[in-house]
Parts: sequence; C-alpha cells; structure tokens
Amino acid sequence: MSEDVSRKRLGRGLAALIGEIDQPATPQSRPSVSADRLVPIEHVIRNPRNPRRSFDASDLEDLSRSIRQHGVVQPVVVRTSDGDRYEIIAGERRWRASQMAGLVEIPVIVRDVDDRTALEIAIVENVQRADLNALEEAQGYEQLIAQYDYTQNDLGEVIGKSRSHVANSLRLLKLPEPVRTMLAEGALSAGHARAIVSTSDPVALAKRIIDGGLSVRDAERLAQKDAEQANRPEGTVAKPVDAKDPDTLALERSLSDVLGLKVQLAHKGQGGQLRIDYKSLEQLDELCRLLGETNH
Repeated sequence: MSEDVSRKRLGRGLAALIGEIDQPATPQSRPSVSADRLVPIEHVIRNPRNPRRSFDASDLEDLSRSIRQHGVVQPVVVRTSDGDRYEIIAGERRWRASQMAGLVEIPVIVRDVDDRTALEIAIVENVQRADLNALEEAQGYEQLIAQYDYTQNDLGEVIGKSRSHVANSLRLLKLPEPVRTMLAEGALSAGHARAIVSTSDPVALAKRIIDGGLSVRDAERLAQKDAEQANRPEGTVAKPVDAKDPDTLALERSLSDVLGLKVQLAHKGQGGQLRIDYKSLEQLDELCRLLGETNH
C-alpha cells in the first residue's frame, strides 16, 4: 500500500473518530455508550505535544460551572500511558474544567494510537472547534511536517483544509517573536499578520496597526508601500503613486491565498504585470505543479 493511499485512509479514519468524539455522553455519574469508562481524574495527564497552549481562564470557569450542573457532556479521548495513567489525545479543556469543578472521575474514550495519530487527532479536533489561535495551528502543522514528513497537500487532506490554507498558516511562523506574541494574544489578527510577514520591519508595522486600530486592508497598503521602498534603487526619490484600489488589493489577497505565496499586481493601461515571489525551490516546484507545468 502506498504512503499516499495510507494517509488518505488515515484522514477518513480521523474524520470518523472526530464524529465519535462529537457524540454526547450523559453526566459523569452514568456515562453513555459513547464513553468507554470512568477513570479517576488524577490518573489522566495532559499531552505535552498538544498544539493548544493557551486556555482562557473565564472560558474555563464557565465550562466548570456547566460541568458542576450537567456533568461532562462530552468524554475526553485518551490513550493508555505508563501504569494506570491515561494521556489526553483530545479534550484537555474539558479535563481542566473538570478539575476546577471538583470531579473525582471523568468519562473517557480510550484509543490505541501512536504519537503521530495522537497529534493529528489533537489538531483536527482543535481546528474543527476553532480552539487554536492562528499561531498554535501553524505550529501544529509544522510539527507534523517536521516529524512525520508530511507535504502540505498530505496535511491538507488529513485535516480537511486546502493546501493554500496550510501554506498561509505556515507563513506566520516566519514572523519575529514580538509579532508572534501579539498574534497569540489576539492583539493582531491572522489577516494582519499575513499582510506584514514579508515586510522589512514587521514589528514596527504590527505596533502601528495595533495603535491605529487599522484594518487588514490598511495593513496590506502599508506592506505594499514597504515593498515599493525596498525595491527602489538607492539614492532615488520615490515618485508619487496612487494607492492600489480595493479591488486590486482583494485580488492580490485572493491569489496569495490560493497559491500560498506573495502576489503583486501592477496595472498598466489595458495590461499589467503579475509578480509571484517564492523563497525556495520547493515553493517554485509547487507553483509549477499548480500551474500545470511538467517540465521546469
């Protein structure tokens, strides 16, 4: 069986498992057939490879109040660990809130999976529920690619996202640490971050965006001006240029999302230029494949 076929089947298997996870369980005193068993909550441990790092304190408190009243509506998915321990695959937020609620036992679904599949399930579950911030999502994708040799296409099939979505997520990891912190804390949106990731000073632009409450379109205009200044020959004076119209900026953004690469349009009369920037031969190969080239 080829690796590609195996991964496609794995993707379908993950989708089926996520469907099982979505089946509700009754309160912790009487688990439904969706849960395999009740286990002491102190025997459940977090997964150090979980892509989710931040948990909002107020959200956890709200969930803990619900658990006190209704129990754990959805079992935690785990795998066996050392001794009588269980490592969380999906559901760390429910486990944390259950601890806050004072539960002594928690319903679980036990699955026998390896490290790779456990990471895939954690990413799929969090992405489907929009629980990951943009940076955590990108770091999860990077971990799968680095450790298990996934291509962006393979990863897109497994998580149910387009290749361009994966590519654009991974671009966020090129941001300097201060900007990544702003993104993780929610001060900067993923759209803002993608707009400035290739600029000469993302930190300064990020602060300007936040201080001015600028929109994503405003951020794209700032990035365009930065690119024009960077490409201008040294010692020359910039000529006055009209700002790109919103339709052109929207088209640039749409093409960038499809290709996963920076795209610039320059209209000249009835014609113009289309510029696509790539930073590695791998990106060039992928671009050629998308354009239908076979010999390059």
